[in-house]
Amino acid sequence: MRFLVVKSKTIKYAILVILSAILLSINFGNGAQASVFFGYAPRKVPIYAVETDEKKVAISFDSAWGADKTLKILEILKEYNANATFFLVGFWVEEYPEMVKAIKEQGVEIGTHSNTHPDFVNLSESDMKLELSTSVNLIKNITGDDVKLFRAPYGSYNNTVISTAENMGLTTIQWDVDTLDWKGLSGIDICNRVVNKVQNGSIILCHNNSEHILDALPLLLDRLTNMGYQITSVGDLIIKDNYYVDNLGIQRKK
Repeated sequence: MRFLVVKSKTIKYAILVILSAILLSINFGNGAQASVFFGYAPRKVPIYAVETDEKKVAISFDSAWGADKTLKILEILKEYNANATFFLVGFWVEEYPEMVKAIKEQGVEIGTHSNTHPDFVNLSESDMKLELSTSVNLIKNITGDDVKLFRAPYGSYNNTVISTAENMGLTTIQWDVDTLDWKGLSGIDICNRVVNKVQNGSIILCHNNSEHILDALPLLLDRLTNMGYQITSVGDLIIKDNYYVDNLGIQRKK
């Protein structure tokens, strides 16, 4: 009788585990529960940061509106021997082709930030392709270089967004350190925010025409350099082959 009681409890426990697994596998909240339970990401995730032992971080500038601070940004980057990545929107490229040339001439990396800055999650796959192909061609016509990186407007993505970009040879890039420079934070506040959050392999998000970016950038580069970091482009930071992106968006070597 005791054996039957124990066996009955074991069976009930096994059934409970199976039911829990099934429930957690259902795509509630884009699969977050399943990710926690099984230890993998059931959905595609862009690269937020890179796992590395090197003291190396990437700084990036989204460029959609305005360009009057861009040349000064390039000057400051050059002064600190730092590289970066500019994610350009197509209509910005059309309006400021000379700025695109200046970025290219300094050897600073250029990625696409779409053509018209829509929320990609609300687009059909064909419209996603049109946004990406149009912006990529606009950039390539000026620089002569293939575009390899994509940052989705508003940081908004789903599986289709990432898969569409991948099929076009584009790696989708997010960030793990947000300067919030678009909120009008002071240069010191922007710098402190980054320094408090940055770590090896971080990708830092800035905007080329935010109010206090020219105050923040020298402070930020100075602090990061003194902390021993090499400041580089996203393309130089990320792993090119034989990698996976975990459910937190950390790119890791296989």
